[in-house]
Amino acid sequence: MLKSPELPDCFYQDKPTLIIPNTPTPKHSLYLSNLDDQKFLRFSIKYLYLFKKAVSLDILKYSLSKVLVDYYPLAGRLRTCSLDNQKLEIDCNGEGAVFADAFMDITCDEFLEISRKPNRSWRKLLYRVEAHSFIDIPPLVVQVTNLQCGGMILCTAINHCICDGIGTSQFLHSWAHVNNKPTPDLPITPFHSRHVLKPRDPPQITNTHLGYTKNTLKDNNAHLDINEYLQSQPLVPTSLTFTAFHVLLLKRQCVPSLKCTTFEALASHTWRSWVRSLDLSPSFNVKLLFSVSVRKKVNPEMPQGYYGNGFVLACAETAVKDLVSPNLHHGIKLIQQAKSSLTDEHVRSMIDLLEDKNVKTDTSSSLVISQWTKLGLEDLDFGEGKPLHMGPLTSDIYCLFLPVVGNFDAVRVQVSVPECAVEKFEYFMKEGLDKEENGTENKMV
Repeated sequence: MLKSPELPDCFYQDKPTLIIPNTPTPKHSLYLSNLDDQKFLRFSIKYLYLFKKAVSLDILKYSLSKVLVDYYPLAGRLRTCSLDNQKLEIDCNGEGAVFADAFMDITCDEFLEISRKPNRSWRKLLYRVEAHSFIDIPPLVVQVTNLQCGGMILCTAINHCICDGIGTSQFLHSWAHVNNKPTPDLPITPFHSRHVLKPRDPPQITNTHLGYTKNTLKDNNAHLDINEYLQSQPLVPTSLTFTAFHVLLLKRQCVPSLKCTTFEALASHTWRSWVRSLDLSPSFNVKLLFSVSVRKKVNPEMPQGYYGNGFVLACAETAVKDLVSPNLHHGIKLIQQAKSSLTDEHVRSMIDLLEDKNVKTDTSSSLVISQWTKLGLEDLDFGEGKPLHMGPLTSDIYCLFLPVVGNFDAVRVQVSVPECAVEKFEYFMKEGLDKEENGTENKMV
């Protein structure tokens, strides 16, 4: 068995190949909306899947070439627009997705032993494309790593400017569908055009958008930038699984005066625990930014199959002293207000605001939560069964709410925090939740 969480090196027998669509695809430039190409999203979403039994590499490559006929923008390349070098578009040129295959001397069981918290050595599981800048990296990079026991690890890097979480799940399930049933049509036809989220002419900024700030010179001594502070510290990934019982205990803190969803209770609890662990000044204002799908909030509703960025970051803001009060009421109310403010007009105003390329997401005093739950990501099946594990390839200062394989009602909260604060953060996250359920101790892991 492995003695440390460090993974062995990958062995590559061949160089990565480019998988191109297996029939000709349209050649044109694809417009990206202001929600797509904002600087905050200029990275790739990196998924890691562990499967007990490997799928044939030739079959995976062939099915990928087939699904890229429908999802041909993922076989293209990002570029800047000729009229505005701060605006991105997709050159749909069919150059192809990067596909690497490797072998690692490890078993599924050994990987599961160390899968609770990612570490830097996991980066070995995804081929690193050498590029001068983000836009030079192909939108889709795949690595399949076969394991000693006959299992496999599938890692994908999908450009966030092209897909959001719903879109990446839609694409991955389409790939699996083609892999399992090569002849039938896709269950959901991808909708490529982003013009449904085009800004108004002229832009009309009719709402206040607390989640954004404009680039201005500021006195660094007068303003604490939490994001810069976190980035300057040694960070440790932390991961805690909340069962339905743990969530019920959180909700009971608000009964009977406030009804709330699982997300609202858990987001408020995580935000509060994060702030408490950082020992911030009581008068300091902190924000929570969290992803909310607007697919059904805009008018007209976004078409089925829309796989671009159909979410915005809702923003809650408060003073530290109010957030760290004895219960979750205050945070939950702010989260509910932030969600309810996301009307069609608010979203349109936000899209218009982002026409100004000096506007950026305000991460200086914010915890950012991205929801990966309820997207069906953990149900991916390429024909040899659902994954034993799914999650991100790496951990960051942005917080992820992750699905738990085999437990639909559970949520795994993962975030990297400074080494000096990790014990406090985990203590506050577990506080009051290690109670007995039906006479059995229900400790958090």
